Amino acid sequence: MHNPPMRCLVYTCPGEIGIEERDRPVLLDRRDAIVKVTMASICTSDLHIIGGNVPKALPGIVLGHEFVGVVEDTGDLVSNVKPGDRVAVNCETFCGCCYFCRHGWVNNCTDAHGGWNLGCVSDGGQAEYARIPYADNALTPIPERVSDQAALLTGDLLSTGYWAADIGGISEGDVVAVIGAGPTGACCAMMARARGAGRIAMLDPDSGRLDFALEHGYADAVCDPSREDPVAFIEGLTGGRGADVVIETGGTSESFRSSWMIARPNATVVIVAMYGSPQTLPLPDMYGKNLVFKTGGVDACHCGEIMDMIADGRIDARPLITHTMPFSEVEKAYRIFSERLDGVMKVALQMDNNVHQ
Repeated sequence: MHNPPMRCLVYTCPGEIGIEERDRPVLLDRRDAIVKVTMASICTSDLHIIGGNVPKALPGIVLGHEFVGVVEDTGDLVSNVKPGDRVAVNCETFCGCCYFCRHGWVNNCTDAHGGWNLGCVSDGGQAEYARIPYADNALTPIPERVSDQAALLTGDLLSTGYWAADIGGISEGDVVAVIGAGPTGACCAMMARARGAGRIAMLDPDSGRLDFALEHGYADAVCDPSREDPVAFIEGLTGGRGADVVIETGGTSESFRSSWMIARPNATVVIVAMYGSPQTLPLPDMYGKNLVFKTGGVDACHCGEIMDMIADGRIDARPLITHTMPFSEVEKAYRIFSERLDGVMKVALQMDNNVHQ
């Protein structure tokens, strides 16, 4: 049977990407699904891959791990979705059976294809079609009343925010400090709010992003650490105590240092950011703060709950999608995103004219 070509964005080597035509993917396992992609996003993790900062990323791979679409075909062991269903795709592949999956730590799935593979080790979703392993775990049906745009961030950024708020142990009324006012920080703030955070402070040297966070209710108070001492700022909000939970998404040496400095004694610091170099904990300086650090990659196994929150109006990530562009302009879209032009937060790539509004 003839397998018609499709357009896709390929990571060719560090610093280089390009649109290619390739055969459409086919089912390789009875638990696979083929998804016709309707909308995909560009993620900072894609920039890490292109920059050569993700050692396991394979040159020649189709990029993209945050996308939505319509199920085109399924293997005979797939039972949760069927052809024609609109779905959000999980950024991680997981078997659901191994030790780590059974504990909810799906980022560490021991399957040969487990963990963050899409758009990194296996072909991703910045393409017209994508093959999704373990489809029953990886695909979340999108309710009719939820648009593609509203569902787009379910499988990665909103899952990251859910995971960060969860492992941070946020309690009702907590003061939560989010370092980094980009899309990841905003999603962490949304989920912290949903868990009952009493006040959310956001720190970022980009005044435009701080204004955006205030405008859309992601933050209650903001600080530009290049103009104001972040420790004094947080102490002023907490009566000198420090933040109950700190979520670090900035990814710089300065933001890493701030993460433990603004935390109150016995607080939890959640490290979400990916760093380009090792970071150091100055333990003598930290002695007596009794902090708990939690780090790692997102365990994206709560997409169903997140979709319910979207459908019920408890969270709304649509304001983060500041730019929507056709896939034919994907290289321009990457330039806008990577250089932070035109007030960009997130770019949605529209794959065809069948996007669900």
